[in-house]
Amino acid sequence: HVQLVESGGGSVQAGGSLRLDCLASGSTGTRNVMAWFRQAPGKEREAVACLTWRDEPTVYADSVEGRFTISRDGDKNTVYLQMSSLKPEDTAMYYCAVRVDMRCTRVQALYNYWGQGTQVTVS
Repeated sequence: HVQLVESGGGSVQAGGSLRLDCLASGSTGTRNVMAWFRQAPGKEREAVACLTWRDEPTVYADSVEGRFTISRDGDKNTVYLQMSSLKPEDTAMYYCAVRVDMRCTRVQALYNYWGQGTQVTVS
């Protein structure tokens, strides 16, 4: 049974930083991708960034380019989202997801496992 648990969300002032962590437990395989999605109030969930098992990142949300960095610690089965220069429009519920495949995608239906989400509020 695979479980993803996000942490690190909270409230921060504009211009501040947060780091989100996602711990994966259970067997997800080694050649997978881990990604972050977010859903702002009244909006659809969107892909933020993805990381392959070879640590090749893809940033999907143009609005976070240069401000957010995705990384992972394979030994700890954890993926991170370092967020800096936060803006009010970054306010959203952030979700971690794992796809049992080597290729990143923004298509949510192709991800096999999801976390419950962690709230980020920027004021």
